[in-house]
Amino acid sequence: MLQANGLREIPAETRKVAQAAFPNGSLVMALRDELGVVYTDEQFTDLFSVRGQPAESPAGLALVTVLQFVEGLTDRQAADAVRGRIEWKYALGLELTDPGFDYSILSEFRARLLAGGAEERLLTTLLNLFRERGLLKAGGRQRTDSTHVLAAIRHLNRLELVGETMRYALNELAQSVPNWLTELTPADWYERYGRRFERR
Repeated sequence: MLQANGLREIPAETRKVAQAAFPNGSLVMALRDELGVVYTDEQFTDLFSVRGQPAESPAGLALVTVLQFVEGLTDRQAADAVRGRIEWKYALGLELTDPGFDYSILSEFRARLLAGGAEERLLTTLLNLFRERGLLKAGGRQRTDSTHVLAAIRHLNRLELVGETMRYALNELAQSVPNWLTELTPADWYERYGRRFERR
């Protein structure tokens, strides 16, 4: 079921703290300031059931997906940004205390976009806003295919899963056969797989 709240006005406290933390602004804050509310929940109503638990705001998830692509973040990193980064809360119109959502919601949202053939809505909406504000010339040579945005994010998430699987396997081997692992493992693997993938 679709939650009909969409992106809200920026709460006063969020605005105050974000402007104090970024007196010269940031790219994410500028996006909200220049373009306002980019997406609305109504753009995605056909993708959500009328029954069941309320879904996260599709407008918010659409904006998170775009920001995620711009910053090259995995789903886990993007969910952490929603939970912990002031400028993301500013762009999404969230209270500073908003707990965010589980990262798995992002892949579910992308799956709904693709299954519903709605992936073009993300980029088309942005391009139209850019044109309206004179930031993009009509008939330009800018790429207008949004599938590469979703594919890049999917690629990052698969890399994270492979990296975490490898780290887990090496940790298990280190517990059960440490001598064998030490003999066979290249030295650079300790640096590569010693920390969680999303903390790189």
